[in-house]
Amino acid sequence: MNNSLNQYQREAILAASPARLLTMLYDRLMLDLSRAEAAQHQQDWTTASAELLHAQSIITELQSSLKPEVWSGAEQLQALYNFVTGLLIRANTERDAALTAEAATLLEPLRQAWHEAAAAPAQGNPNAAAAVPPSALTIPATPGDATGSGSLLGVG
Repeated sequence: MNNSLNQYQREAILAASPARLLTMLYDRLMLDLSRAEAAQHQQDWTTASAELLHAQSIITELQSSLKPEVWSGAEQLQALYNFVTGLLIRANTERDAALTAEAATLLEPLRQAWHEAAAAPAQGNPNAAAAVPPSALTIPATPGDATGSGSLLGVG
């Protein structure tokens, strides 16, 4: 059963559009942060660390997808990713759930915005996502390829 589920998830990732991959990465990032915070509250430091490290890998993947030469907002987003990465490193080394929560609070509006932008063209409003042109992001065909760390979405 688990193998069938992994195969289904792998196929969904491979067939996903770049916009859908981006939203999937953000969803997984937020799941990692939620799991990390819960583990920190339970003082399960091994699980918390693993979740925080995975979240950092996703942020690294998101950073590598930015194209500042195409989108003027990329530098500001890069700065936010750098700041959040610092928070996650501190959350892990200091075992501080409040820092994990702060990172999630900063990233949740972005997750929502990317979901809205990805859904907007499908709803008949092609200009809704115009603030970030599709060419401003480069998402690898299979998440994790850029870092060689395997699947960032937890499949494979």
